[in-house]
This record gives sequence, structure tokens and C-alpha cells, in this order.
Amino acid sequence: MYARYVKYPQDVLIASVTLLLLSPLLLGIAVLVRINLGPSVLFRQARPGKDGVIFYLYKFRTMTDERDEAGRLLPDELRLTRFGKLLRSLSLDELPSLLNIIKGEMALVGPRPLLVEYLPLYDDVQRRRHDVRPGLTGLAQVSGRNRLSWTERFALDVAYVDRVTWRGDWTIIWRTIGKVLRRDGITSATAVTMEPFQGNPTSMLRKKQRSY
Repeated sequence: MYARYVKYPQDVLIASVTLLLLSPLLLGIAVLVRINLGPSVLFRQARPGKDGVIFYLYKFRTMTDERDEAGRLLPDELRLTRFGKLLRSLSLDELPSLLNIIKGEMALVGPRPLLVEYLPLYDDVQRRRHDVRPGLTGLAQVSGRNRLSWTERFALDVAYVDRVTWRGDWTIIWRTIGKVLRRDGITSATAVTMEPFQGNPTSMLRKKQRSY
């Protein structure tokens, strides 16, 4: 009942009110991003949503567009600015994603939308994370965020999909607020964000076989 009839209208209402209340803050952040990182204020990237349907995720930019001599983007840790780190530590870069919630592409709570290139790497269980709309926050984010291994992260995503409840969603929302205030789990053990997902042993083997 909750997942089918209540969750989406609730999410749209909360996202709309939050955007309205935080509009002065959003405007201020946009100006600071423009000053610190240049004219493109928003980061827009294709991500898979419910049932794997592609949509465009909106966030505030936190990185420069610096490239090497071959025209390739430099690693994240070299492009992430001090200002960008501050936005990420407070999760302020995520605020434009409220627009995705209003558009029906995301939910307040659900598995985080990952990269399109990961889609062929999932096994049948991991692919079930796309049975629901992706979330602004999720069970994995309040259980360790970027410090989790991919195996742990996907297990928590699927656990959420198996039990979507009003109480569970609001527990995750309140825990998210606590995590943000403590700036907990922003980086992984070896990267400024999260190491790329390379696939499971079977998908990695198939990828290697295709390369021959």
C-alpha cells in the first residue's frame, strides 16, 4: 500500500516544499559554484532509474574539467576542489536532485543511481536494485556510504527493495541527517568517492573473453 500509493506523492510534496524553503541557499550555492568552478553550475549525467530506464541526474558541480595532454579528464582526486569537498561533505551538491524526485525519476529513499556502464556487470540479484526508483539517500548510504564494499552495498540495496515501508523510509531519512551532520562515510578507504565497480567474477570473465 505505502510503496504503491503513498511513497511517490509524499516524496514529491517533500521535495517541492524543500526546494521552496531552500531556494535562497540554492541560489547562493549556484553563485559560489559559478565563481569557483566556472559557468556550468549543474552537473548533468545519464543514470539508470527504475527498470533500467535512463534519466539525467542533476547535481551541483564539485570538480573542474581539467584534462591531461591527451584530452582525458584528470583523476577525481585532482579535479575535486576544496570548495567541492565542502559541498560533498555536507551533501549540498545533491540538492538539485530534488528536481529528479519531482519529475518522478527518483525517490527520497532508494538505491542510489549508479553509472550506466555498470548495467551489464550486474548479476540477476544485483539487477533487482532497479525494481524501484533510485533514491536521494538509501539503506547503503546510512550503513557506511562510500566505505562499504560493492558486495555490501548491493546486498543492502536489494534488502531495501524487498522491504519498502513508511517506517523504514523515515528511519533512513533521519539517519541520513545524522550522517550528513557528522560528515560520515564520504570517502572510501582508497579514493575520494568510491572505487569503480569492476563487475562480479563471472561478468569480469565474460568481459575478458570479449577482449580477445
